[in-house]
Amino acid sequence: MLREALISSVIFGLSALPAMAATSALVVGVDTYPHEVSLDGAVKDARDVAQALKAADVGPIREFINEQATKDAIRTAWLELVEAAAAGDTIIFTYAGHGAQMPELVAGSEPDGLDEFLELPGFDRSRAAETAREVIVDNELNAWFAEAEAKGVQVLFVSDSCYSGGMNRSISGKTRLAPTVRAQLPPPSQEAVSGAAVKDEDLAQVTILAASLESQPTPEVVIEGEPRGALSWSFARALEGAADRDGDGLISRVELEDYVFSNVKLQSEALQVPNFTPQVPRSDREIVLSLPRSATLAIGNSAAATGRSAKLKPARDMGWTGKLALSVDGVAPTLENIGGSGVPYRWDATSGTFYTPNGDVAGEHVAPDMVQGVVDKFIVLDFLKALAAQNPGKVSLTPAKDIYSSGDRLNFDAPQSGYANMLVVNLANTGEVQLLDAQIAGSGSHVFKLTDLEVVKPFGADHLVVISTNASIDAVAAALAGPGVDASRFLRLLEERLDGTDSAVAVQPLYTRERGQ
Repeated sequence: MLREALISSVIFGLSALPAMAATSALVVGVDTYPHEVSLDGAVKDARDVAQALKAADVGPIREFINEQATKDAIRTAWLELVEAAAAGDTIIFTYAGHGAQMPELVAGSEPDGLDEFLELPGFDRSRAAETAREVIVDNELNAWFAEAEAKGVQVLFVSDSCYSGGMNRSISGKTRLAPTVRAQLPPPSQEAVSGAAVKDEDLAQVTILAASLESQPTPEVVIEGEPRGALSWSFARALEGAADRDGDGLISRVELEDYVFSNVKLQSEALQVPNFTPQVPRSDREIVLSLPRSATLAIGNSAAATGRSAKLKPARDMGWTGKLALSVDGVAPTLENIGGSGVPYRWDATSGTFYTPNGDVAGEHVAPDMVQGVVDKFIVLDFLKALAAQNPGKVSLTPAKDIYSSGDRLNFDAPQSGYANMLVVNLANTGEVQLLDAQIAGSGSHVFKLTDLEVVKPFGADHLVVISTNASIDAVAAALAGPGVDASRFLRLLEERLDGTDSAVAVQPLYTRERGQ
């Protein structure tokens, strides 16, 4: 909790898509690794992305799942897509599975002395030299992308995997990080050597979107009750139209970046930060994808005029149920709104510790008379996530960490939006709803900022929420300013007044612990 204030991977640049430009895709998802720890959500990710691509009229789509994902099959499919493509066309290549590192194949080609690679099911590190052909090394990807570049074909590579780094929060799920190969391996192909000479500046029509910075592993997190990759989930929703903020039927680099950054942070509970290469758009109007009129989340005919989605789908239409899956270790009081499906939250009645489905500590010393409030807090949070998935707002917490220790000081701010009203609250780890600010100006919100906040007890997970809206928030703000507004009442206020309205929602997770833990 905070003292005082809470009390008072690759995307590419297209200058413009030609009218007849075509988009094709290569989609790879691997859960089953015979010689490695298998994953739980990569195949769901690949199938979700493939379905979103089909809905966006992308085709042909070459899809490789588990044992189908052999090096020869993927390489052949890539060559066929490049051969069929013409200048100005686009190839989208997505990968969900393990990533790892090995000693560099070409001496002096990597600053850290390590090549990164995508690990396919046929690779066995106990027989690394014999099975080295079943990896795709970063050098090979460079060479493959250069083949498309030579034809004027544009490439978008989305890698929901990881190569290195550390994590400060304990996670009960899996990470997409395989152990580093220590032995020097022979180059698995000619491209693994020639691709080392390909530089970023040689790939002017290639953009890479990676799931995490190199300093972070990529976790599988629970989204809608299932283990998933936050990047793949967000990318699929973007393709469905949620990233098309101005409603013009085109997803620009800026729109995609804004949407993916916000939703990866939200869905991963701030465990990862995606990485775009190049980091700065190549032009003001890089277009990533042209959407059909049927895109499932394209919202409102007035979007182009207003510069944002005119109306959101109600949270229940987005899969929100108003229930929470919860398992209890020990004896629990009678609780309401329990029974959701999927990986559950967990409450240890003896210690009072409340855990998220990802294994994070969401609250400490949660007594039996408090647990209903914590349950209701996470039901509210799921409601807000359903809205944010359609129209995410912007917030920032600095310095950025995946977990903060007691005594840490930080700043929280939200930029001015084009909406008339703004509501800022904290969903505390105790289940309490704390009003931080309400702007009812009628002429646009102003910048919101909290500075020099200190992390203090109780520890767990707070969630700072900013709702920017054109709907009236007078009654909501008045209720929150008074005593006795718990999470369940706050939810009723949101459902009655803001559900399905023209609103942007931003959620900033804030996980805290005692220093030294």
